[in-house]
Amino acid sequence: MKLQDTTVLITGANRGIGAALVKAFQQAGVRKIYAAARNPASIHIEGVTPIQLDVTNPEQVAAAAALAGDVTLVINNAGISTPTAGLLETDALAAARAQFETNTLGTLSVSAAFAPVLKANGGGGLVNILSALSWVVVGGSGVYSASKAAAWAITNGLRNDLRAQGTTVLGVHFGYVDTDMTSGVDAPKSDPKDIAAAILKAIENGDEELLADGVAQHVKSQLTAARAIYLGQPA
Repeated sequence: MKLQDTTVLITGANRGIGAALVKAFQQAGVRKIYAAARNPASIHIEGVTPIQLDVTNPEQVAAAAALAGDVTLVINNAGISTPTAGLLETDALAAARAQFETNTLGTLSVSAAFAPVLKANGGGGLVNILSALSWVVVGGSGVYSASKAAAWAITNGLRNDLRAQGTTVLGVHFGYVDTDMTSGVDAPKSDPKDIAAAILKAIENGDEELLADGVAQHVKSQLTAARAIYLGQPA
């Protein structure tokens, strides 16, 4: 995909990886950028078209697809992480509902709404921002990991469903990135600019999967180890 010919919509575009993607696409000289967020007033980047979009709100999703009928690339970046100590804690179910609504069902909702738009515009591309935690649970990440594992499965299904209409589906995995979401995490983190640059390169190459940092590369390589990484450490 030639980025200069692209009209892109990015969900969760007001901060973190979303904001880094907006700036990276601007530097690449894309045709147009729809920057979507729950509160469009929170988008402070000039030269974009802000859109109000809560991905858990079906009416807003439908309205966004109707408004942005010229889109050729959709980036499902919106996501949340609701802290919980573990899957058996009293707050786990509430956290799971919130995260699945945004991270999983929100991704599916936006993808389904924009699939006909992408088809009408020649196929284009769909990019789902996933995580190395799609494959493994670390500490109290069980709820978040589950939502991203489900989003990974949806991504794989969408790839099959959209192939006939010429839409390339890219799933993006990485470890911790230096954003507000990971502000309380004491671990090495990637720069959002580096992740955004890797995503744009993968889009240009027509890739279907991107392991955007060493963490994602390591985790995936260990899925078929003698003791697979997702089994955790034995007691």
